[in-house]
Amino acid sequence: MNSKAMLKPALAGGLVMGVLSGLPGVSLGNCCCCAWLVAGGIVAAYLLQTWTADPITLGDGALVGLLAGIFGAVVSVVVSVPMTQLLGPFQQQLVQRIAESQQGLPPEVQEALDNFGAQGLSIVRLLLSFVMLLVLGAIFSSLGGLLGAFFFKKKVAPAPPPFTEGPAGPIIDA
Repeated sequence: MNSKAMLKPALAGGLVMGVLSGLPGVSLGNCCCCAWLVAGGIVAAYLLQTWTADPITLGDGALVGLLAGIFGAVVSVVVSVPMTQLLGPFQQQLVQRIAESQQGLPPEVQEALDNFGAQGLSIVRLLLSFVMLLVLGAIFSSLGGLLGAFFFKKKVAPAPPPFTEGPAGPIIDA
């Protein structure tokens, strides 16, 4: 299968994976067996099968899942940067209120809660997050692409039987 046919499904699968992985709170779905990463690969394989006439192979599914994982890592970083800027102060206030309401916390936990979100958005943390999502996204989205190719593969119609009888009777091969 040509790579041009895989581009749109991979972008759509990467968009699903990246947006769901980049949103705070929703991104916790990745704690359950990298669910959003696998979902991006499954969506990509489903769309590839839907938009092509021939059945896709498992290799096609894995490749479109891999591409979706790469695109998804980029989308996740693009989504997470503004969300961190918008919701960072709110999250820090929420954690502070929770910490203040708990009286018997050990000093180490209290210090960790006080420092939560204080570092804001650092380029090192952003880069590490991108690399981690790129590696894990490539692996788990490829797995999702394999699953999608397996489950959504079009059924091939059986070939018609060979023509063995004509108008004048049976055809005999000589």
